[in-house]
Amino acid sequence: MGIEENYVQIVSRIRKAEAEADRAQGSAGLVAVSKTFDAEAIEPVILAGQRVFGENRVQEAQGKWPALKERHAGIELHLIGPLQSNKAADAVALFDVIETVDREKIARALAEEVRRQGRSLRFYVQVNTGLEPQKAGIPPQETVAFVTLCRDQLGLSIEGLMCIPPAEENPGPHFALLADLAVKAGVQKLSMGMSGDFETAIAFGATSVRVGSAIFGTR
Repeated sequence: MGIEENYVQIVSRIRKAEAEADRAQGSAGLVAVSKTFDAEAIEPVILAGQRVFGENRVQEAQGKWPALKERHAGIELHLIGPLQSNKAADAVALFDVIETVDREKIARALAEEVRRQGRSLRFYVQVNTGLEPQKAGIPPQETVAFVTLCRDQLGLSIEGLMCIPPAEENPGPHFALLADLAVKAGVQKLSMGMSGDFETAIAFGATSVRVGSAIFGTR
């Protein structure tokens, strides 16, 4: 199948998963993860109706998205990869949503850039639900306090939480933990689930799923 057919099939699977979880149609959005793919591969998905895309690296996104945004109205770009504070200015200038706020230093850098540039971005706090030392994210037990710091002291618009469960574990308990933390932190959105487990994430309340390889193919 081509990229367009893959995209249509993924959207259909999302709608089916919503129905099976007794959720409203459209309650789980799709972030199409276009990292490592060029504009030529991305454009058919835009033409098929997708408007929300995810990228891992600021520099790569800068090379393709300004022109794509100029050609296509209504694009919403999410940063879903780790962010260094020296890239905060570029990230705030290009992205609409940053899903990987995971430490105070980056939160402060982002807050300063939002004020300096006068942009209105939305943010997610990334939670390291598996406490994996090699993975970014705030520890679960620190999440509520960190959301409060970001929102109340720094003025960041924190709308949700994001996680990437350990690859070798059942993702369900991690999704359940993130959903519980979101309630405690007073945020509404849950970015969880990828190509291999997004239907499970929808069953646990994901409001957006991040799907790349199942649409664009292997990188």
